[in-house]
Amino acid sequence: MVQVVLVDNSDKVLGYGEKFAAHKNPVPLHRAISVVIFDKNKEKMLLQKRVRSKPTWPLYWSNTVCTHPMKNESYEDCAHRRLKEELGFDTSLEEKFKFVYEADYDGEWGEHEYDAVFTGVFEGEVKPNPDEVADYKWIGIGELKRDLLENSKLYTPWFRIIMEFWG
Repeated sequence: MVQVVLVDNSDKVLGYGEKFAAHKNPVPLHRAISVVIFDKNKEKMLLQKRVRSKPTWPLYWSNTVCTHPMKNESYEDCAHRRLKEELGFDTSLEEKFKFVYEADYDGEWGEHEYDAVFTGVFEGEVKPNPDEVADYKWIGIGELKRDLLENSKLYTPWFRIIMEFWG
């Protein structure tokens, strides 16, 4: 049973909850990580399309990887773990910021996360795990910003918030 770390708005640990139960409304605040990977020139971003079997936002485009730290796992260790699990590579990461958000998916499922955002640079082979990733693409930042304006509903709510950081 995978558990998520339940926290308050100051990131103080309140306890632990089963991952799927912690995504059913009302969703308790829990820790998450989001990783954004750029190409070496920082002109393109690596996105993934979430696999169909995800209970929240299946087949939506999102940042490179995202997940939840396990009990006693740091945000950064979690980010490195998930890069390897989902896309088959690892790279140096830098924590950029944290934010709290809530989003309702369908009345039953949702998100309420204390999200730590990391960035990194990667130039190499991407080996997506088909159990986690439906598709992936490198996209120019300008093209991505335009698409977010024109087709925002194709993207996860947390990724739209993350992209506000890049203006």
